Amino acid sequence: MADTRNKQQKTSPKAPDFLAWHVTQKGDKSYWNKVGAAWAHKDSAGYTIQLEVVPINGRIVLRQPIEDPREPATDQEGA
Repeated sequence: MADTRNKQQKTSPKAPDFLAWHVTQKGDKSYWNKVGAAWAHKDSAGYTIQLEVVPINGRIVLRQPIEDPREPATDQEGA
């Protein structure tokens, strides 16, 4: 009989709920650089944030990812 109590199920990676952007202001312009992502916890009580870099100035803004408008839509009716 196989022991399956302590085996973790393999799941495909989940897309992030938010992208993390480092925003700096220079004059009248804002410069946005993607620095990481955030995923909601299963209990919806918090987030896990993964940053590739940690900025020392400016601010970090979390924004929901948007689809690239240059890519074709995948949910076309009647296709």
